[in-house]
Amino acid sequence: MTAASQHVFPNGRATVNLSILFSELPLLERPAAAAAAGFTAAELWWPFGEEHTPAEAELDALRKAFTDAGVQLTGLNFLDDLTKGARGTVSVPAEKERFRENIAVSVSLAESLGTKALNALYGNRVEGVDPAEQDELALENLVLAARAAHGIGAILLIEALNKPESPDYPLVTAAAAVEIVDKVNAATGLGNAKFLADFYHLAKNGEDFAAVIDAYADRFGHVQIADNPGRNEPGTGDLDFEDLFARLAAAGYTGRVGLEYRPSTGVSADSFEWLPRELRAANQGPSQGLSQGLS
Repeated sequence: MTAASQHVFPNGRATVNLSILFSELPLLERPAAAAAAGFTAAELWWPFGEEHTPAEAELDALRKAFTDAGVQLTGLNFLDDLTKGARGTVSVPAEKERFRENIAVSVSLAESLGTKALNALYGNRVEGVDPAEQDELALENLVLAARAAHGIGAILLIEALNKPESPDYPLVTAAAAVEIVDKVNAATGLGNAKFLADFYHLAKNGEDFAAVIDAYADRFGHVQIADNPGRNEPGTGDLDFEDLFARLAAAGYTGRVGLEYRPSTGVSADSFEWLPRELRAANQGPSQGLSQGLS
């Protein structure tokens, strides 16, 4: 990443994804490691594997790890089962009860840590199941999740993944994800469903960043980044982050930017040279979405 692009990065809005960064450490040690690297905000995929309702002791241990480190959890996935190759559980009939039981657990954990964004991965297509049936179930589940998130003043995020790495995941364009966002908002009337714009996935899909921002910036609830190819830190691939950050700023995006990449050397603490330390600590208070949208 060039010196010029360092100055374009949104000051005080970085949040580091501790499910992919610092994953060389045990989960409960990662918030402190992030703090040692200068970060004060972090996000997580669902951190308990296949346990959709973990024991209270496990939840308390995770809460303590964040509060002791002085790191705010800014984003959390609902049950995603990424540990077994799934891409979420929202649209999967066999996971209906597990997902619905997980909603209360995830929302409670989020509320206790001041987390204001909850991500619901849509789930893969299931062989032998009508896609329309899956989509109907997904909308029912997302409406429940959106209402629960609204109860704690949080937003619900819906994400597009990339087709090469997630061939059975149906939301592999920004347009497809935003269509679901709009359907959820129409069903709830709450307006708290938002698009999670992961620019690594969008790049892997060959989407044009400028076109996506121009078309959908008003629906952005969160942004995540990694370079492409490789999904490593900025500066290791071909993406023009200086241009990306400038376009986001011009569109009025004032939300957080999630660092969701694999360190190219395998050592997370060594992968932040592209981001000066003074830009790593998050400003106090929530900062999500467009300035004219979320408060």
